[in-house]
Amino acid sequence: MARTTVLGIDSSTQSTKALLVDAETGEVLDARRAPHPEGTEVDPRAWLAALDDAAGPFLEEVSAVAVGGQQHGMVAFDEHDDVVRDALLWNDTRSADQAEALVEEMGGPAACAEELGSVLVASMTSTKLRWMAEHEPGNAARTHRVLLPHDYLSWHLNEDRSSFFTDRGDASGTGYWSPRTGDWCPDLARRALGHDVALPGLAPRPNAVMGRTVHGAALAAGTGDNMAAALGVALGPGDVSLSIGTSGVAAMVSETRAADPTGLVTGFADATGRYLPMATTLNAARVLEFGARVLGVDHAGLAELALAARPGAGGVALLPYLDGERTPNRPRARATLHGMSTRTTREDVARACVEGLLCSLADGMAALERATGATVERVVLIGGGARSEAVRRLAPAVLGRPVLVPAPGEYVALGAARQAAWAFTGAGEPPAWALPGLQEYGAEPTPQVLEAYRELRDRTGTWA
Repeated sequence: MARTTVLGIDSSTQSTKALLVDAETGEVLDARRAPHPEGTEVDPRAWLAALDDAAGPFLEEVSAVAVGGQQHGMVAFDEHDDVVRDALLWNDTRSADQAEALVEEMGGPAACAEELGSVLVASMTSTKLRWMAEHEPGNAARTHRVLLPHDYLSWHLNEDRSSFFTDRGDASGTGYWSPRTGDWCPDLARRALGHDVALPGLAPRPNAVMGRTVHGAALAAGTGDNMAAALGVALGPGDVSLSIGTSGVAAMVSETRAADPTGLVTGFADATGRYLPMATTLNAARVLEFGARVLGVDHAGLAELALAARPGAGGVALLPYLDGERTPNRPRARATLHGMSTRTTREDVARACVEGLLCSLADGMAALERATGATVERVVLIGGGARSEAVRRLAPAVLGRPVLVPAPGEYVALGAARQAAWAFTGAGEPPAWALPGLQEYGAEPTPQVLEAYRELRDRTGTWA
C-alpha cells in the first residue's frame, strides 16, 4: 500500500526548513533547508527563493502542505500584489514609540489586552504599519494589502493567486485581530496605517483546506511558528514548552483566552481552536552564541566551561538583553554582566551566560502561571539551544522541576506537517504522532541563582 506523505515548512528568521513526513506515523522521511538573508528588514522575495529551493523537490509527491512562519512580520503589497518595501521582521524594534502610542489610543494597557489579548509591543504588525505611515508615507499610501510571512508563502504555493488567507493563530499576533470576537478588527488596521487595507481571509476551522498547489496537493491554512511548534510537540494542558531559538518562547495551551494588562503574556490563539498564551524574549540562542564568541570557543566548548563552574557562577550574573527585550518590555535595553572580580574565571562567565538564558525563560514561565492561574506540571525543552548539554543539565536546576527534551528536530516544520495531515484527513483532531526520543533531565534546584538574577533585573529597570 502506497504511503501518504505531507510537507511541513518552517520559514523562520534564519532559514526555510522543509520536512517530508509520513502522514500516518509522523516519521520524517527527508528534509531540506535553504538560508535567509540576515537582518531585521528583509526583501520577502528572498523567502520565496528559499521556499522553492527547500520545498520544491518535495511538492510533486505530497498530498498536503502547510507553512509555519515567523510571527508578526509586515509584508506590504500594492494594488498589483507587488511588494511595496522590505518586510519588517518581528525582531525589528524601531516601532517602540508607535506601540506606546497605539496602546494609549486604545485606552491604555488593560483596554488593549482586553480587546487584543495582548498589550502591543514593537514586535507586532500594527506598530510597524504605524511606523511606516509616519516615516514612509509614500509607501504607506501604496500599501493595499498586508500579509504575514506565512501568508505570503502560502499565497506563493497556492495555484489560485487571487486567494489570500491566514489562520487565527498567526492573526492573533498582528494587533488587529480580537480573541474576544474571533475576527479581524479592520478599524485597528486602518488606525495604524492611516487608510483601509485588505486583510487575508481567516480559515473557518483549524483543519480547513484553503487551496491547492499546482500539483494538486491540499494547502492547509498554515500558522505562526510558535503555534506550529506547539502542534509539533503535541502540547497539552499543564505543559509548557520552552523554545530556545533566535527568540525564547514559553508557551502553554489554554481553553480560555488570556488578557494580561502587564504585557508580559501575549494572549495568542493556537492552531487547534484553543489559545496559546506566551511569554517571548528577544534573546535566546544568541545568548549562547555571544558567550561562545567572547570566550573564543564553539558551542560544545561553552557547555564544557559552564558545567565546570559552580551554581551561581562565582557571583557573576548576566542580564541577557543583548538587543533590547520584549519580556520584560525594554526595547532599548542592553545586556549587563554583573559581579565580576579578579577571581572571575572563563568558566564563571560561560555559566553566567547559560544561567542568564534559563533565568530569562523562568521569568516567562512564571508570567504564564500568573496570567492563566495554571500550574506548570511538565516542561518540554525544544529549539536549537536545547541541543546544548549545559542547557539541558542546568535547566531543571534553574527551573526547579524536571525537564523533558525530545530528540533534536524541526518542530515548527513538524507541526506544520501535522496540520497538513489534519487538513488532508479532515478528522476531528490532529493525528496522534509519537514525540521521538524523549529524555528526562533532573537536578538539585538552585533557587539562589534565580534570586540573584531577579535582583539584578529589578535594579536595572522596571519589571512590569
